[in-house]
Amino acid sequence: MDTVLSTPRQATKERSAMKPRIFVTRPLPVPVAELLARACDVQSHPDDSLLPPAEMGRLCRDVDGLLVIFAQVNEDFLARAPKLRVVANCGAGYDHIDVAACTHRGIVVTNTPDVVSDATADMAFALMLAGARRVVEGERYIRHGLWQKWEWGLLWGTDVHHRTLGLYGFGQIGQAMARRARGFSLRVLYHARRRVAEDVERELQAEFVERDTLLRRSDFLSLHVPLTPETHHLIGGQELARMKPTAFLINTSRGPVVDGTALVQALQDGTIAGAALDVFEGEPNLPPNLLRLTNVVLTPHIGTATAETRLKMANLAAHNLLEALHGRRPPNVVNPEVYK
Repeated sequence: MDTVLSTPRQATKERSAMKPRIFVTRPLPVPVAELLARACDVQSHPDDSLLPPAEMGRLCRDVDGLLVIFAQVNEDFLARAPKLRVVANCGAGYDHIDVAACTHRGIVVTNTPDVVSDATADMAFALMLAGARRVVEGERYIRHGLWQKWEWGLLWGTDVHHRTLGLYGFGQIGQAMARRARGFSLRVLYHARRRVAEDVERELQAEFVERDTLLRRSDFLSLHVPLTPETHHLIGGQELARMKPTAFLINTSRGPVVDGTALVQALQDGTIAGAALDVFEGEPNLPPNLLRLTNVVLTPHIGTATAETRLKMANLAAHNLLEALHGRRPPNVVNPEVYK
């Protein structure tokens, strides 16, 4: 049989007809998986578990795009994926992605910022209420069979209404917290790298203050900053010591923003009244001393864990990925310098 050689024009048509290859690091909602399957040659990790970078690199040797759900994208992985053009993160935070290394290789990195704001703010507010009103302690009290009679002095907490809510970071999530605060007649203070416009402050009834003022005056201090070298251990022993002994710390941002050892010490010593945490330094491995404390509420990094929000996140990540693979600029580019 004679071998038929393609002309250059035919070869170009064949290549353009091929679907781009992508890899997805965890299972996606069915509608999003079907959307990607129509446009791409999709390979997915079938389990809801973390893939080591080396293994992920082996699976991604020939892929054009990567949809990342809480997996490490580092130099080792990128060296194993030479054809990669897009890393679409399913989440707002991207500290698990080496953006500089991606930029150096001309790889577009995207994220899903705005769709997570309301769910995360809901979670932060829920944690604040649970900590202040000792909800988890009360639930545990009943389940352990300790509730035998009504008592005047049982599980006194602290009021949330008409107190001062301090927001460290005032992006979309921080501003969503400020909107919720109005329903509880909370006074809102905030500190951020950049002060927002005066009309936004008026709308949200939020007052910009310096960092030290935020720490000293907040009854509830809620953290809403990304994890960067500058925000690592943003809250440590010195910062906790400046807070009121009646204050509560709420963290739904990233665990390493808080010095975990210093926080445990502050909770043990009564430096602050309590904490409510959805994220932890070194998660999922938590210090035993933290687990033994009763004045802290702990949840397993579920700030965006609602069916509606996770579907929105996956849809936006897929949209970002497809736009970039088709040569269009996605709406949520983390490293816009790749387009210069």
